[in-house]
Amino acid sequence: MSNIEKVKQLRKSTGAGFKDCNAALKETNGDLDKAVEILRVKGIAKASKKMSRSATEGVVVVSGDENKTSLIEVNCETDFVAKNDDFIEFVKELSEINNDQSSNLDNLQNAMMKNNKTVDENLVALIAKIGEKITIGRVKTLNKDNSRNFVYQHSVIKGNVSKLAVIVSLSTKEESDKINLFGKQLSMHIAASNPIALNTNNIDQKTIDKEINLIEEELKNSGKPNEIAKKISIGKLNKFKEENSLITQDWVMDPKMKVKDIIKSLELPNLSINEFVRIKIGE
Repeated sequence: MSNIEKVKQLRKSTGAGFKDCNAALKETNGDLDKAVEILRVKGIAKASKKMSRSATEGVVVVSGDENKTSLIEVNCETDFVAKNDDFIEFVKELSEINNDQSSNLDNLQNAMMKNNKTVDENLVALIAKIGEKITIGRVKTLNKDNSRNFVYQHSVIKGNVSKLAVIVSLSTKEESDKINLFGKQLSMHIAASNPIALNTNNIDQKTIDKEINLIEEELKNSGKPNEIAKKISIGKLNKFKEENSLITQDWVMDPKMKVKDIIKSLELPNLSINEFVRIKIGE
């Protein structure tokens, strides 16, 4: 086998660049197996150096069906890499594995991919090949009995790969055009309105405390009497809760109505929102 043929084979089996493959073969006097080992060690070293860098770009990938649906965020350093064919191929397969593993990160990282290497091994090889930090970010699977999941993707790059994705789980067995339209519109509403909780009482206490501090700071130098300032503070906090809870948000398609009003108007038995997840790159 000629040196060029060995380089091609080495590139195919490791994903490393031409220069690295050629150098590894020279170092091992043409021994392919030893060259693979060298490239693996070098790849891990390269990947380790890059992990201290910032990775704020990337993609969100959707997988599954309406009964079990998953999102996975994969971050990289530049938008250019987020559209790279090797990167897209990797995240698509990774997304399917994530759905199989129900978004369990430990199981995901050790799961085998089509090339009989683990996700972690493939991630290291991809970092070495592309030359950027790549990390697995947020993951979430929605899978609830007697429910249907609806998905919306925004800024789609390719197929099920986008910059923003939403899954919303509705407690219903209904399969009419009415529920299909509502599910689609609700997922679009979540994408646009970015609620932080389903109900006002589901908002994290740390978020509430932070908002209270901001309101108090705002009213501190207002010159208003304490009693009036207290009433204003309560009103502002209640407004914050309503505007950031999905059920009490103004419906994007008709701001005169709340989401809860739209659900009521559908007149579908036992229809309710179980939960939702929204992942946007950069947030």
